[in-house]
Amino acid sequence: MNIVTELNLTPASKGGCGCGCGHDASLPELDARAIPHAVRHAAIHGVVDGLQPGGAFVLVAPHNPLPLLAQIAERHGESIAVSYVEEGPEAWKLKLERV
Repeated sequence: MNIVTELNLTPASKGGCGCGCGHDASLPELDARAIPHAVRHAAIHGVVDGLQPGGAFVLVAPHNPLPLLAQIAERHGESIAVSYVEEGPEAWKLKLERV
């Protein structure tokens, strides 16, 4: 089993998600809700650290992950662009991309 499988990083369905939000449905999604809380930030940092230039994924979180975003900004500066795809209430989806 590889790290992508272990972290529940799966490709989103092709052809659009159907929600009308306009995000790129071909990006893989990392559903943080499925990662144990004790290792959640470390797991997400591992995925972000491994992004190649132009690489991106959609993070699915149970809340607005402001503390995590602050940590990512501290570690990576402006090399990681973050944009909100969906803002609650059930889930928050954010596109993270290495620029």
